[in-house]
Amino acid sequence: MSSELLLAEREIELAHGRYARACDSRDWAMFETVFAPDVMVEFRGFPTLEGRDAVIAIIRSLLGGCGATQHLVGNFVVTSAGKSAESRCYVRAFHAGLGDRAAVTYELMGEYRARWRRLPEGWRSTYWTIDVQWELGDRSILGPPVD
Repeated sequence: MSSELLLAEREIELAHGRYARACDSRDWAMFETVFAPDVMVEFRGFPTLEGRDAVIAIIRSLLGGCGATQHLVGNFVVTSAGKSAESRCYVRAFHAGLGDRAAVTYELMGEYRARWRRLPEGWRSTYWTIDVQWELGDRSILGPPVD
């Protein structure tokens, strides 16, 4: 295994971690270190999203009705070919409600799949999706806060 491949794997694993941390800390600017400006994202139940700003807006909206969240990622598989790569990793995401809905929870297990391009500022995802394999709780807490 080449040092270039090892470095690509590590940088992409760290980008997945930044995605999880950005969600949980609501650090919207951190998503710029994960997604390319022309990223395309497919989330079940939503039209295909194109462009980093649209992706950040939908994530922001989905987490708007949540209190604490925790996105755990692991079991990475990264394949790289020069300036492009693909990745897969498991995700387990826990979401607690907000305010009067603080006792309502939603949890999922699945797999993130992404394609990557090496840009001057580092690896950025050009495609992102999640394959949800298991859900528990009330998904309705995902979305803008309920008044």
